[in-house]
Amino acid sequence: MSKEELLSQLEELMETDEGVLEETTVLDDLDEWDSLAKLSLMAFAKKEFSISLTASQIKEFKTVTDICNALL
Repeated sequence: MSKEELLSQLEELMETDEGVLEETTVLDDLDEWDSLAKLSLMAFAKKEFSISLTASQIKEFKTVTDICNALL
C-alpha cells in the first residue's frame, strides 16, 4: 500500500473530507481523531497489515506521519 492509499484509508476511517489529511497533519488538531477513530485504526492495522497497535502506541502518534511510519 502506498502512502497516498494509506492517507485515503485514514480519511475514510476518520470520516474526514478527501484531501484533508497530509503527512504533516497534527492529529490532536482534528475533531475526528477521537476514541472511535483510534479503535478503528487498531482494527484496520490488524486487518490490513497484521500489526497489533496498542493504546500506548496510538497515544504517541502526533502526526499522520507517525501512523504511516508505524504501518508502512
